[in-house]
Amino acid sequence: MSKAFINKEANEDGADEDDILDDELPDSGERTGVENEGAKLVKNYITPFGAQKLKDELEQLLSKERPKLVETVAWAASNGDRSENADYIYGKRRLREIDRRVRFLQRRLDISEIVAPEKQQSDKVLFGASVQVCDENHEQKTYKIVGIDESDAKNFCISWNSPIGKALLQARVGDVVSVKTPKGDEELEILKIEYKKIFS
Repeated sequence: MSKAFINKEANEDGADEDDILDDELPDSGERTGVENEGAKLVKNYITPFGAQKLKDELEQLLSKERPKLVETVAWAASNGDRSENADYIYGKRRLREIDRRVRFLQRRLDISEIVAPEKQQSDKVLFGASVQVCDENHEQKTYKIVGIDESDAKNFCISWNSPIGKALLQARVGDVVSVKTPKGDEELEILKIEYKKIFS
């Protein structure tokens, strides 16, 4: 991957896109953001919309779902034998699931770097770009390059770390990129690159 990933022109230090080095980028979509060896913190690039969705989910879990479930578990525990108490057993299991999800969301938000697509300015495909492509069957699609936590295939929001996302990054209008798919390599021609707010 090239050094440029997002355009930092609007940042406090005034650095441009070429100042973003490879070792500052998340290296795997499967990781939660903290590397096992050396505990190196890596950034979780995300759009404002994606970050808000994570915050909303965290708030829902902490302020509504978890307190309600704690009440249910306490009520179930007061009914006596817990070994055959389905409400208690299910409630405890669900509490563990919620707590795992809360920890995950908190970690992702802690390392997030919010990138507003509409503030990007480049003739290349960078994070947050909406990219219109034409495939080998002459079908046109518009992919939105988003963060790992906000990919949504139904709305053509693809992670920058996905096969299509990786292939599109750094491309310009008129370029033809090759994407590895289960059916083999597929070529996509870049028709248009835009930087605008992403709402899905």
